[in-house]
Amino acid sequence: MFTVEQRDVMRDRLLAEAEDDAAVVGAAVTGSHAARGGDQWSDIDLVFGVEGSLEATMHRWTELIYREFDAIHHWDLPAGSGVYRVFLTSNGLEADVGFVPTAEFGPRGPSWRTVFGHPAPEKQAPAASRRTLTGLAWHHALHARVCIHRRRWWQAEHWISALRGQILALACLRLGHPTDYAKGAHLLPAEVTAPLTGTLVRSLDEAELVRALHAAASALMTEISLADPTLSDRLAPVLLAPITGDQPGPTTVAAGEGSGAAGR
Repeated sequence: MFTVEQRDVMRDRLLAEAEDDAAVVGAAVTGSHAARGGDQWSDIDLVFGVEGSLEATMHRWTELIYREFDAIHHWDLPAGSGVYRVFLTSNGLEADVGFVPTAEFGPRGPSWRTVFGHPAPEKQAPAASRRTLTGLAWHHALHARVCIHRRRWWQAEHWISALRGQILALACLRLGHPTDYAKGAHLLPAEVTAPLTGTLVRSLDEAELVRALHAAASALMTEISLADPTLSDRLAPVLLAPITGDQPGPTTVAAGEGSGAAGR
């Protein structure tokens, strides 16, 4: 795996290459290195402001990173009119390189350190919405229940785990911690996180999935009640209802598949 020195050398070389690239009019360090200095496991996070064709610039930089830094794979994450191209090198180092039009070169939060160029004024990313997080949570709980009825054990496990993530996000929102990707989960008090250990699925049998889903739904009701007891009271009869053994048969299930808001 990569060393701190290898990572820092690669980051510095990429920034030097950016300064020599006429199409790159701005560069910034983002992520943990911009805000807190990172640690030995931190990856590389850069954003380049590009004048002209993003596609041509990304193509040139992709060839460079494969040739000079032994990249073995990459994929793209669209972000507005820009793209984050995510590279993996042969020593296990991830390098996230954002390519954005000049007009969009600017911070979206505190994790930003301009290296050169003139960034646009900061644009705050939309704050997480309690309504949306709550809606996603009950959606995931409902679909976990349906998957248990359909005897789709892996899919049920997926939705139970996703439900746990929304509970963590709601708790982080309530306590003022980052909500995305469980980045604030380690800051939550034990009285919030301890009950969530019961939501971990230990095996793919029906009884265990029912148990884990009930634990997750109970934890969700507790979290929602802290901010909106009335809503918790409305949701509880639906989400905490026992899962009975009257699963629909294969014919009924097939006919009903694809229905619902999420098409699950």
